[in-house]
Amino acid sequence: VLYSASDGDETVVRRQAVVMVVGILAMFIVSQINVHVFRSWALSMYGAGLALLALVLFIGVEAGGARSWIDLPGIPSFQPSEIMKIVVPLMIAWYLGSRPLPPRFKHLFWSALMILIPAALIVIQNDTGTAIMVVMSGLFVVLLAGIRWRVVITGFFALLLASPAWYLFLAPDHIKGRILTVFNPYRDPTGAGYNIIQSQIAIGSGGVYGKGYGNGAQSHLDFIPESNTDFILAVLAEEFGLLGILFLICLYLFILLRGSYIAYSAKDMFSRLLAGSITLTFFIYVFVNMAMVSGLLPVIGLPLPLISRGGTAIVTFFVCFGLLMSIQTHGRLKEP
Repeated sequence: VLYSASDGDETVVRRQAVVMVVGILAMFIVSQINVHVFRSWALSMYGAGLALLALVLFIGVEAGGARSWIDLPGIPSFQPSEIMKIVVPLMIAWYLGSRPLPPRFKHLFWSALMILIPAALIVIQNDTGTAIMVVMSGLFVVLLAGIRWRVVITGFFALLLASPAWYLFLAPDHIKGRILTVFNPYRDPTGAGYNIIQSQIAIGSGGVYGKGYGNGAQSHLDFIPESNTDFILAVLAEEFGLLGILFLICLYLFILLRGSYIAYSAKDMFSRLLAGSITLTFFIYVFVNMAMVSGLLPVIGLPLPLISRGGTAIVTFFVCFGLLMSIQTHGRLKEP
C-alpha cells in the first residue's frame, strides 16, 4: 500500500523497510527486559524526554508544518514528542502504581502536571495531534487507576463548558477552520475542506471490492494530500475497497484484544496500568485516524499506525509492543 501511495517511489519503501527492521529489533530487545526495570528508569526517562522537548524549541527542524524534529550530525533525525507517548504513561504508571488507589486529589494533581507539561511543550512545536495523544496516553493510566466517576463526570462537564471559550478566544484560525470543516467541508473546498473532500471521494469510489492495487485515481493523480502518511487509509479504501478496510480493522482488533488480555492478566498494578494505557492509546490512534480520514473528526495530523510512512512513530509503536510482550512474560511474576 505504501508503494502505491508513494506513486512507486522506491526510496520511500526502502526507508520504511529499514525503519520496520529497526522497530522489530527494538521490540525484541525491549521484550527481553523485565518490565520492572523500565519502572525504575521512569523518572530518568521522563526527565530526559522533557529535556529533548525543550531542546527542540532551540534546534528543532520543521517538517510538515511542525517544528518537532531533532536532526544532529551522525545520528538519524528523530521526533522526541513521539517518544513521550511511551514515557508519559510509564511515568504516570510508576507514580500511581506505588500509591494507594483510587488516587487522591493530590496524586491526581501531580499526575495532571506530569501530563500537561510535555503536552504544552509539544503544542508550542505546533504538533497538536501528538500533544493530544500524549495527554490521552497519560489520562488512560489515571482512568485505569480507578479514579472516582464523579471526578470523571465533573472534569467532562468542565471541559464541555470551557470549550466555547477556548474556541472563541484561544483556538488558532487554522484549528477553527478544521473544526468547521467537519460539519461542512464544502464551505472551503479548496482550502480547509480539500483533504476531507478528496478522501471521501476516494473511499466512496473504492466500493466494496476496490479498484485494484495501483489503480487508485485519487492518489495517483495527486488529489489526496499526504497520501502516504495521514491519508493512506483513503488510498487503501480506493484500491482494496470495504473488504480491505474490514481486513485491516480485524488486524487492529486482534492487537487490541491481545493487549487487553495482557493488561487483565498482569499481576501488579504498574504492569496493568502500563499495558492498559498502551493498548487504549493504540486504539485511539487507529480510531482518530480513521475518523479523521472519513471526515468525522477534524484533521489533526495523526498517521495510521504501522501503515503510514513514518520513522520515530513506527519505532515507538514497536517499542510499545515490546513492553506488552515483556509484561506478558515478566509482569505475571512477583515484583522483585
